[in-house]
Amino acid sequence: MTSKSKNPKPLRILIAAGPTREYIDPVRYISNDSSGQMGFALARAAIHLNCNATLVAGPVDLETPDDVKRINVLSAKEMHEEMMKQSKRHDVIIMAAAVADFSPRISKDKIKKTPKNAKGLILKLNKTKDILALLCKKRSDHQTIVGFALETKDLEKNARKKLNAKGCDWIIANSSKTIGSKSCKAILIEKSGEKTVLPHLNKEDLAIVILSHIL
Repeated sequence: MTSKSKNPKPLRILIAAGPTREYIDPVRYISNDSSGQMGFALARAAIHLNCNATLVAGPVDLETPDDVKRINVLSAKEMHEEMMKQSKRHDVIIMAAAVADFSPRISKDKIKKTPKNAKGLILKLNKTKDILALLCKKRSDHQTIVGFALETKDLEKNARKKLNAKGCDWIIANSSKTIGSKSCKAILIEKSGEKTVLPHLNKEDLAIVILSHIL
């Protein structure tokens, strides 16, 4: 586990936040309701705890926290490229973004309703790259990597599966009910299997609690 007491320099924290947009054509896309609030709260918390913070943000309407370096991305492909590019220079990596698992082939022109597709349109979706798993696979020895697991059922069970499958150090499990809300509760699970049930807090306070455990 990364420790500030063993490192005289400020820890460098890389955080992915928000959704991605996977375009079908120039005007339509597949996305989700992630607000990015948790990732931005984590970036503010990092600064509060005297760390350096870089935020790779999907398309959200949120103000950049003071003293945080922000890099805007749009698609899962862009987020993958930027996270891999930035990862080596950071000590802690937190994947709080809701990255699309699948992406369609983009039509260069707007898809029109025609007699051929009037009854429906079938989209072929390709799997996007698993950013969290790749970050864990290519990690440096000194790095701490944290994932998020947002689930609709079997929260802890599915979060533990994700923790083990990806190979990260921590997983933060929370319900889909937290999407867009300003507060939530969560379960923090370490790779050792130990868990901490975090209380229902606003996301700003929850971010401080999460980083206080991880760092």
